[in-house]
Amino acid sequence: MDDTTHDLRARNFPSAQEDVAAVTPASRYAGPESAYRLAFDDKDFLLREELRPVRMQLELLKPELVQREHRIESTIVIFGSARILPRDEALQRVAAAQALGDADALKRAEMQLAMSHHYEEARRFAGIVTTASKQLDEPIAVVTGGGPGIMEAGNRGAFETDGPSIGLNIVLPHEQAPNDYITPELCFQFHYFALRKMHFLMRAIALVCFPGGFGTLDETFEALTLMQTGKIRRRPVLLFGREFWTKLINFDLLVGTGMINAEDLKLFHFVESAEEAWGVIERHYGLDALDTQTGAFAEDV
Repeated sequence: MDDTTHDLRARNFPSAQEDVAAVTPASRYAGPESAYRLAFDDKDFLLREELRPVRMQLELLKPELVQREHRIESTIVIFGSARILPRDEALQRVAAAQALGDADALKRAEMQLAMSHHYEEARRFAGIVTTASKQLDEPIAVVTGGGPGIMEAGNRGAFETDGPSIGLNIVLPHEQAPNDYITPELCFQFHYFALRKMHFLMRAIALVCFPGGFGTLDETFEALTLMQTGKIRRRPVLLFGREFWTKLINFDLLVGTGMINAEDLKLFHFVESAEEAWGVIERHYGLDALDTQTGAFAEDV
């Protein structure tokens, strides 16, 4: 007798996994040219051009469902360059350039060493967030793009303080394997930039933006645009390193020429240290109060 006969929650139909395992087609229909394979188990079918909408839906659903299963509700996103090195590696490059006597290489290496400060601050910031999160009613997880540089620093800081972190990696022609510090069950790979950026924002209670190139600017200013236009709720956006950001973007020119309103400058804050960045977030959400009731921080986009 089937031992599930009296189970009120027993399945009425076999699962998809059970059906896939049960299919043993006759040899006539087992070849690659056969259409007999179940549609959801047919990789060639799923990769057809016409199935793009289905693949986009899957790319939206997979990270969403996995994060729900791991009770990830609130996140802090760390953006920044993949090219910024940890200090020890930057020092090695300076020493190598000095040994070669190559003035141009030395100049580049010295700039990398100066920029490595941001790697170390991102690493410390992620550690501060992860440590503080353990005391909160609503834990906060660090999220990065999952690659090297500032992204690695963020995941590394969480890893070194024994906390989970998320990596939203993407398939690119020239990079990138996920870094070694992401929680494996929270390491995702994306094909579509748009869906990756949506997942950055869906649970974010704050965005911390370190120096970076086109990718960092794209992610940062899309978030600012969505807040400016009311498409998403406002949340702290912290631009790390005033000197870098004000040299890169002439915000006063944007205001002076009427391209943005003076009020739009309140959409972000400049910060210089990991402690200052965490302090802005603490004050915004009242996390520095003695008796914290953190509640739910984030809402879906």
